[in-house]
Amino acid sequence: MTFRSFIFHFKKAVKGLEEDFTQISIKKAVFYLSIPMILEMVMESLFAVVDIFFVGKLGVFAVATVGLTESVLTIIYSIAIGLSMAATAIVARRIGEKKPKEASKAAFQAIMVCSLFAIAVAVIGVWQARNMLALMGGETEVINSGYRYTQIIFGGNVCVMLLFLINGIFRGAGNAAIAMKALWIANGFNIVLDPILIFGLGPVPAMGLEGAAWATTTGRGIGVLFQLYVLFKGSSVIKFYWESFQLKWKTVLTILKVASGGMGQFLIESASWIFLMRIVSESGSSALAGYTIAIRLIIFAILPAFGLANASATLVGQNLGALEPARAEKSAWFSAHLTAIFLGVCAIVFIAGAGFFIGIFNQESDVIEVGRNGLIIICLGYVFFGYGMVMSQSLNGAGDTKTPTIINLAVLWGFQIPFAYLMAKYLGMGATGVFIAIAVSHSLHAVVSTWVFNRGSWKLVQV
Repeated sequence: MTFRSFIFHFKKAVKGLEEDFTQISIKKAVFYLSIPMILEMVMESLFAVVDIFFVGKLGVFAVATVGLTESVLTIIYSIAIGLSMAATAIVARRIGEKKPKEASKAAFQAIMVCSLFAIAVAVIGVWQARNMLALMGGETEVINSGYRYTQIIFGGNVCVMLLFLINGIFRGAGNAAIAMKALWIANGFNIVLDPILIFGLGPVPAMGLEGAAWATTTGRGIGVLFQLYVLFKGSSVIKFYWESFQLKWKTVLTILKVASGGMGQFLIESASWIFLMRIVSESGSSALAGYTIAIRLIIFAILPAFGLANASATLVGQNLGALEPARAEKSAWFSAHLTAIFLGVCAIVFIAGAGFFIGIFNQESDVIEVGRNGLIIICLGYVFFGYGMVMSQSLNGAGDTKTPTIINLAVLWGFQIPFAYLMAKYLGMGATGVFIAIAVSHSLHAVVSTWVFNRGSWKLVQV
């Protein structure tokens, strides 16, 4: 591909022109889908880093509060991600079957289920914010100074959950460019509002850590409004018709059935992260801050790579709907190789400059030491992470969310948690032991996921 040809296809991918991804070449299909998905995730990862950069200026306790709050929220967001997986799989299958109206009806059912759940979470989160931080091992000063941040984040969780879900709907339909624009709008507002609301500007008073929470909630809310505008305007293959606004229990049950596996996967993964965070918190706020910064940087690279994994999920679902299982498999492998190469390059960069990258966010020596060790150790397994991500998402895209759930349960709970506890507590390695457990367990996860994918039973799943 020449440079001019690359620019032409890049512009086409970003514009989001309608394509039949079951007919064009696999390379083009992966390119057209993955470019907007990668750009979508680039903005998400950029926001994660920018947010912790500004919060880091407020001190170790502020960073610790964000880390503890996000650990609890990952459980809640597991529900949204599970619903998003189900929406992607079902919408992709209906689009592959050339049934756009059925896809739109399924999208509406998923949005209703997600909204009701988010409202319930908001009530509980605002009410129990202090207890959540205490349960996670937060020090008294962390709880007293940060509980309102936790309340605001939980209170506005409907914005984040709907943003995840509706973007999953657009991806399943092949409208990756719209999903990209929604997240860019949301996180663009987040990034602009972060310093203004945290530190104050002109007539806007400084709100400290609470300002970061309001920036996130406001930005994500604006992103959701854009998504709903597109759905109601009818400029996408997924659009709301009058007959879409009917609660169809059969569709809801199908969504919940597929989503249960996705929820299970991320609930298992989230619970394992919470356990790891709990171990690290016993080493003090400095260790917790170093851990939080290191994980944010790890996510900074993983999220763009996740764009390729999402592209694979869409292509697997649509090709199965078009009765092209061999093409679905080739799409997954092509995406996996690209993801592994990308993360391999990122690993080299992070390992070479680990101390420098951590130091950007916090200058305390203890924080830098913990974060530096974590960044280096976890990056040793980055290439494996790439294959594991794509293979898991490909199984999800086929509607086989049960198998990745079993893999997560066996590897993350059966192996990672006991191994982390052994390394951190019994061998006295603290946070370093946790980082080693993360690198080893996710590499094992990749090996198992690839083996299962090669067996091919996912080709027979019906949704």
